[in-house]
Amino acid sequence: MNNGLNYFLSILWFVLWIVAIVDCVKSSNPNKVLWIIVIILLPFLGSILYFMLGRRTAA
Repeated sequence: MNNGLNYFLSILWFVLWIVAIVDCVKSSNPNKVLWIIVIILLPFLGSILYFMLGRRTAA
């Protein structure tokens, strides 16, 4: 049962990471390159930080 939960969380994390990268690439954020580097180097934390902080600066 624990393996199923780990598998699900891994897939969920990977989807969050991909969505963050795609959203950042499509945005008009002036710090786009910096955010992409942060998302790639810190996959889980970078994705969360982008959705909490990065999207606000783009809007």
